[in-house]
Amino acid sequence: MPRVVHFEIHAADVDRAVAFYRDVFGWKVEDWSSFTGSPYFGLVTGEEGEPGINGAIMQRQGENMPVGGPIAGAVLTVQVEDFDATAAGIERAGGSVALPKHALAKMAWQGYFHDTENNVFGIHQPDPEAE
Repeated sequence: MPRVVHFEIHAADVDRAVAFYRDVFGWKVEDWSSFTGSPYFGLVTGEEGEPGINGAIMQRQGENMPVGGPIAGAVLTVQVEDFDATAAGIERAGGSVALPKHALAKMAWQGYFHDTENNVFGIHQPDPEAE
């Protein structure tokens, strides 16, 4: 079955977006710009052999979408250990709430945020007692 093996986050300000994702999630950043001929920064999101995928931040062709506007592209959701601590880190790093924390009954806490480029992404804390 085909599966997602890479993601790309588009950004009007690549350096600002790199700092946001590095600071919020602790992802390792690698400069792959020499391979692409334009700003392109690889994101290593975990250890080799662990579940998950890696991705990159690249230069957006045009302006960022307005907060509250239509979503352009896929929405990524990142599994976290502590929803509230991660949400606070997102806001400290310049992100904002798109859809507040809510329970996925008996499964997890879920919420959506805007990054510094107005892209929407989710965070997900597994919790079998979420109500």
